[in-house]
Amino acid sequence: MADGNDVFDVIVIGAGPVGENAAKRAVRGGLTAAVVEERLAGGECAYYACIPSKALLRPMGLAAEVSRVPGLELRGPIDAAAVLARRDETVSNLDDSGQVSWIENVPATFVRGRGRLAGPLQVEVTTPDGGVRPLRARHAVVIATGSDPWIPDTPGLREARPWTNREATSVQQVPKRLVVIGGGAVACEMSQALHSLGAQETTVFVRGDRLLARTESFAGELLAKSFQDSGIDVRFSRSCIRVERPAPGGPVTVHTDDGSVIEADEILVGTGRRAAVGDIGLDTIGLPAVGPIEVDASMRATGVPDGWLYAVGDVNGRNLLTHMGKYQARICGDVIAARAQGRPDNLRAMRDIADDQGAPQVIFTDPQVCVVGRTEARARADGFAVRAVEYDIGAVSGAYLQADGYTGRAKMVVDEDRRVLLGVTFVGPAVVDLLHSATVAVIGEVTLDRLWHAVPSFPTVSEIWLHLLEEYGL
Repeated sequence: MADGNDVFDVIVIGAGPVGENAAKRAVRGGLTAAVVEERLAGGECAYYACIPSKALLRPMGLAAEVSRVPGLELRGPIDAAAVLARRDETVSNLDDSGQVSWIENVPATFVRGRGRLAGPLQVEVTTPDGGVRPLRARHAVVIATGSDPWIPDTPGLREARPWTNREATSVQQVPKRLVVIGGGAVACEMSQALHSLGAQETTVFVRGDRLLARTESFAGELLAKSFQDSGIDVRFSRSCIRVERPAPGGPVTVHTDDGSVIEADEILVGTGRRAAVGDIGLDTIGLPAVGPIEVDASMRATGVPDGWLYAVGDVNGRNLLTHMGKYQARICGDVIAARAQGRPDNLRAMRDIADDQGAPQVIFTDPQVCVVGRTEARARADGFAVRAVEYDIGAVSGAYLQADGYTGRAKMVVDEDRRVLLGVTFVGPAVVDLLHSATVAVIGEVTLDRLWHAVPSFPTVSEIWLHLLEEYGL
């Protein structure tokens, strides 16, 4: 039984950015909160995913931009040691004391250890010294344990100790020969980053026929061309059928379904992620011990009597993006505070807008791939009356000034009945700053006739908006 010092209004299991935001919003709403974390406060994103990967990719992107501007010359290769040192700075050298202080200043109580449900509103924390600290929540428990990399059941693959995003982003010695399995965001980003830092022989195996299969087809095509131009060997419609690594730390031998055999120094798996729900006690409250945890629009877990359990971020499977998890967490914390105090639910939660129709995503490759909302294929599958318009970004004056031979493409997907945007995709160098304007247009359901009056500045790449609208016929 928890003593009086271990009773809180809300207990959050998981101290990544999603869990931190849920606690912060609950406290802002007048509640007390405890945040439990076994590993590093700040979570996967801060130490092994979003932050370090972008630190590794930024020099590559800058070098590529410099190479496309006449009159500028990159003198010598990228200094890998300096890039890795800068990466270490961005992840605070894996020291989470700053994040712990942030949580305590919310203010919330930080509890170090492995949190596990032990019944309704009950959490047991196994502390680093092996003890067990019971906690009790008055109103809610929030699961924010994120996701773990998924390793396929390829014979010999697990035994070969493959890299996932965690090993790739924390690399200290860049391998010269690298095999990558997968064609999604992690596989694409880390293939380019490590290749630019010294993985001279990088081979990527993609089960399907293109990279970034969930985006518009031209995104994967332009990225594949960039891979091939830089010397990355991309093999489509190919699978690894067996992996061998006789000696720990020794070379890896990869056998493929076309009979090829490749030897590499490391193998990186980027084939997706699974909700991290192993041994968090879901069985103690009558839920299956598998993920994702199903939730409603307020992030409350369905099928739990009295509605005290919530799940936010990757663990609920709705949208595996950090910024979308933080969005869910803000909804969740606000709703918990409102319900605990007998106030009306936050109406923003019930509308469930961004999670359903407007999740933006950036793949920080060269070229960058930026998407928000629905692709044309998804919009048609969802039953909308669709018209799609594309335009060559390289034909925009601002793009010509930005780079010699600028290569990129933009597409907007229009709901013809309402004349609003359902989705937008930009692919090209340095297009990331175009994305939020598209997100506002999609989420705000700005009509095309209104959007036509949002005049882009000349000469900037943002004039792509004018060209898209004119191509549509406005």
